[in-house]
Amino acid sequence: MRIRRVLLVGAGGVGTAFARIAARRQFADLIIADYDLSRAQHAAEAAPDRYTAVQLDARDEQATAELLRSHGCDALMNATDPRFVMPLYRAALQAGTHYLDMAMSLSRTHPQEPYRLTGVKLGDEQFDLASQWEERGRLALLGMGVEPGLSDVFARHAADTMFSEINEIGVRDGANLEVAGYDFAPTFSIWTTIEECLNPPVIWEAGRGWFTTAPFSEPETFVFPAGIGPVECVNVEHEEVLLVPRWVEAQRVTFKYGLGEEFIGVLQTLHKLGLDSTEPVTVGAKSVSPRDVVAACLPDPATLGDKMTGLTCAGTWVTGTGTDGAPREVYLYHVVDNAWSMAEYGSQAVVWQTAVNPVVALELIDSGAWSGTGVLGPEALPAGPFLDLLTEYGSPWACEERTPAGT
Repeated sequence: MRIRRVLLVGAGGVGTAFARIAARRQFADLIIADYDLSRAQHAAEAAPDRYTAVQLDARDEQATAELLRSHGCDALMNATDPRFVMPLYRAALQAGTHYLDMAMSLSRTHPQEPYRLTGVKLGDEQFDLASQWEERGRLALLGMGVEPGLSDVFARHAADTMFSEINEIGVRDGANLEVAGYDFAPTFSIWTTIEECLNPPVIWEAGRGWFTTAPFSEPETFVFPAGIGPVECVNVEHEEVLLVPRWVEAQRVTFKYGLGEEFIGVLQTLHKLGLDSTEPVTVGAKSVSPRDVVAACLPDPATLGDKMTGLTCAGTWVTGTGTDGAPREVYLYHVVDNAWSMAEYGSQAVVWQTAVNPVVALELIDSGAWSGTGVLGPEALPAGPFLDLLTEYGSPWACEERTPAGT
C-alpha cells in the first residue's frame, strides 16, 4: 500500500505536531485541512515545498470525499476530536482511500443501567462498516495515537514475545507535567478529556465481556518510571479496552488515568453544573454548547509548551505467566520530556507523543511492513516493526520488569 499523499484533517496541536514529524520523513506529502485556514497554513510551514493548506469543515462528508479525490490522496489522517470521526470515516470509505484516527466513534450510555451495562460502545459505529472496508480492499486503522495506539502495540508485543498466558492488560497513563501561570490548564483537548473521563468507564473480562463502572472507580496508586513516581490512577473510558480483547487473549483489560485529585474535582464540578453537556443551550440570541464554552475559556493545549515542564508517560502494564512458566509482571512504556519535544520539534510533550505514532504507522503501511484490509486496531498488526521504527525516530520505548504480586 504505497502512501504518497495524505489528507491530514485537523491542524490543532496534534495535527501540527504530526506535520512537523512527517516533514522529516520522505514517504508522503500532506494536504492539511482545517476549519480555520490560518491553522492549516501554520502547520504547512513545516514543509512548504511538500505541504498544501486548505479549508475544510470536517462535518461535510461530501466535501471531504471530493478533497481526497481531487488531490489524489492515498489516506485520510484524522487529527480532529471524536465528534468528527464518522463523517471523515465515511468520506474515506466513499473516496476509496485508507483511513487512520487516534480516537474512535463516540459511545452512548445504556439508558437504564449506565454503570453496569454498555450501550453503544466506542468504535461500534465504525466496526459496523467493517465489511464494506474489506470489500473495497482498504484499511481503516483505528486508535493509532499513543493511547490508544502505542499502548495497543505494547499489548501485542507482550502477548507475542513475553507471556504464555496473560491475566491483565492494563493501560496506565501518568505524568508530572506542570504549567506555569495557570491554576487549571489541561495539556490535551478538554473536549476529549471530558468525554472520556465523565462517561462510564468500560472494563473487559473473559467470560463476562464488556461492562461499565462509575466514573473514577477503583482508584489505585501506580508507580511510574523515569522519576515520575507514584500517581493515583482511576478507571476511565478508553479505546484500548474495546480494541485489545478483539485480537489479544487476556483475562482482563482495563484503562486507568493518573488524573490527580484536583483534576477529578474540576471535572466533577463541571458535571454537576451541566457544563460538560454537548447539547446547545440558549444564551441571549445565541445557541451554544456548554462544553464548547468551557473549551473556549481554557488555553489551547498547543500553546502551552513553553510554559510546561516535566515528563509524560504512556504505557501498558501486563501480568500473567511468562514464556518460562513463571509469574511475570512488566510495564512497557514511552516517556517524553517536554523540554526535549519543544527543543526538537516545537511541540509540547503530550501532543508530540500522540502525533508520532500515526506517522510511524503510515510509514510502515507505505513500506509494506504493515498491511491489511478492513477495520483493524494497532494490536492486529505485528509490533516489532513499529517499535523498531519508533526508536529510529529518536524516541525509544522501554520495558520495566516488576515483582509479580504474591511472589
